Amino acid sequence: MKKHFIVLIFCVIASLSSFAQEGMWMLNQLGQLDLAKKGLKIPLQEIYEPDKPCLANAILLLGGGTASFVSPEGLVVTNHHVAFSALQRTSTVNSDFLENGFLAKERSAEINAPGYQARLMTAMKDVTNDVLAAATGITDPVEKSKKVNLKIAEMTEVVRKKSSDSEAVIVPMYNGKQYLMYTYKVFKDIRIVYSPPSSIGNYGGETDNWMWPRHTGDFSFMRVYVTPDGQGSEYKADNVPYKPKVWLKVAQGGMKEGDFNFIMGYPGSTARYRSSNSVSWNLEYSYPFFIKTFSEIISLSEELTKNDPAGKIKVASNIKGLANAMKNYQGKVDGMKKTHFLQKKLDFEKEYLVWANTTPERKAKYADIISKEKAQYDVLRKTKDLDNVAIIFQNFSGLVLLSANQIYYIAKEMEKPVAERNPGITEETSKEMAEELTLSYKDYLESVDKATLVRALKMAAALPAGQRITGLEYIITDSGKTPEQWVDDAYSTSKMKDAGFAKSLIGKPSAEIEKANDPFIKLAVSIYPLVEENNKTQEVFGANVDALRKDYMDALYEWKGKNMYPDANRTIRFTWGPVKGYKPADAVWYSPFTSLQGVVDKNTGEEPFNAPEGLVRLAEKKDFGKWSDPNLGDVPVAFLNQCDITGGNSGSPVMNAKGEIAGIAFDGNYEAMISDWQYDYALQRCIAVDIRYVLFVTEKFGNAGFLLDEMGVKK
Repeated sequence: MKKHFIVLIFCVIASLSSFAQEGMWMLNQLGQLDLAKKGLKIPLQEIYEPDKPCLANAILLLGGGTASFVSPEGLVVTNHHVAFSALQRTSTVNSDFLENGFLAKERSAEINAPGYQARLMTAMKDVTNDVLAAATGITDPVEKSKKVNLKIAEMTEVVRKKSSDSEAVIVPMYNGKQYLMYTYKVFKDIRIVYSPPSSIGNYGGETDNWMWPRHTGDFSFMRVYVTPDGQGSEYKADNVPYKPKVWLKVAQGGMKEGDFNFIMGYPGSTARYRSSNSVSWNLEYSYPFFIKTFSEIISLSEELTKNDPAGKIKVASNIKGLANAMKNYQGKVDGMKKTHFLQKKLDFEKEYLVWANTTPERKAKYADIISKEKAQYDVLRKTKDLDNVAIIFQNFSGLVLLSANQIYYIAKEMEKPVAERNPGITEETSKEMAEELTLSYKDYLESVDKATLVRALKMAAALPAGQRITGLEYIITDSGKTPEQWVDDAYSTSKMKDAGFAKSLIGKPSAEIEKANDPFIKLAVSIYPLVEENNKTQEVFGANVDALRKDYMDALYEWKGKNMYPDANRTIRFTWGPVKGYKPADAVWYSPFTSLQGVVDKNTGEEPFNAPEGLVRLAEKKDFGKWSDPNLGDVPVAFLNQCDITGGNSGSPVMNAKGEIAGIAFDGNYEAMISDWQYDYALQRCIAVDIRYVLFVTEKFGNAGFLLDEMGVKK
């Protein structure tokens, strides 16, 4: 067997003895991991046991990240960047919680986090047979996908109707070999308790993002509230703190290199079982398109708000999200090129085809999977420019048009027979959209909104003749106006700029919406055929490729055995690994801990290295309290371990061998940015803020020692 194949084997197919730290494992797979031999000092049942109190009961899906209960009074800790949107939405020029931080000195001062919800998993059940039975006898992938999705919608709706704070999600594992239903208790009253200023919580900004050594105090405290009888509900003045069955105890003492760590959290998505076709598409088309898109929108936003403090606050969350994704995608491109990842996939597939062609039975089942999948991608390549512009008009052309598109699309979907409707569109969808609109319009800034729409119209005008968007002629060629002029006129007359007017259209028939005589409704109606066509293209592509990927997974199971974890899909997962540094380049070694002195060393007094004066004084006086590490002689700020994480894990608790919270995961390292595609034992690291820095900042800088008392921490 070739050496490169032994090294690669894509880790996901390797035995546990190969790269033991790899894997985002489901909680019902913990028994496969032999964790006691790796250093775990508590029984597996303390981590997860169905229907009994366990550490999994302390883990929350919160916003776009993860959080954990750390007190019996519903106090949760997560990342500063997970709480960022809540801080932004509640900030004003005169009360900027991003710049100055926020502290509620008493419960009554805790402020609502607009739009935030938390979910606590209450059950996990295998429903594979029920889901797949709905498509028995159907061979067409598109029809099969529709039946499966309709069945999933029916099953989850049953759970939703049982309780106002219950929700179920059914997700495919192993590309549809298995389906699991996760049931959640949903909390809708989340409040901000303490968040340090961005000069701590976002120290280093985009310069240090995804980089090591890191000195970011990326944490915030929030609290979960419920009705007096324990039900999750929207914000109400008489709601009370939730009392969790389990909360995490804070680690006593520090860590050293080699110490056992584990993480439970909600990773977003990985693609470790994907073929060379998917790698090629993302490397050559998808990632470059989004990198360019995000870069240009960030530049527009920054330029238009450079002299506008209030505007900067409104666009802060969007810029941060786009910048984070852009650097992530650029890192993936760089990583794929540097490691010749596409060629490695192709080499792997040569080995696979040798195996697949060994017997007539295998050849018939598996030998043409990859070539069939390539044919599906070839179809997408023919219209990629038009499809990209469609993505822009649906997602990156300004809030006003986005709202008009969504309102009109939902109306059109609700007018279809149930069997033909997008299963995600229900009566409940309209209610949810009405709630989201109110929040979205808090971030509305007309100058940026207009600039992004102008950009979209210019992209549409530049499409090749054979790929022009039918329906936009009245703007691009017939109006006699430049895109800038048309957009100025549209915004000057549109009522869609008002959230109240937009909400008034939700739930109305499409014909009535069309009569609104608004330029953005007219534009939404004009591009609706494009949206429909694009959705159908993606539906066919998705169904066909999903079916082929399931066949490929069947082949991998047959070839390499069943000791495999599924790709991440925003369900709770477990990962473990020791505290460990790494070698990023020749003659360079990164130690696994950073310290407060490193914060001071980077300090320039200007963003993004503008450490607060109070923090610098504490460092200079060595006023560390009890939070100094004896080996460092300083307060530890961040540390590295080999846990296997990705986006969505932000805010996940890093626990020690005793199951105590020792840190909070917040990033990965740039050298291993292709970690969504493969795990690299030598390079991949999780970056976490040390719980001692969290407590030091909270007590000594934030003067919030009462939170340590609540957590049972001795000061």
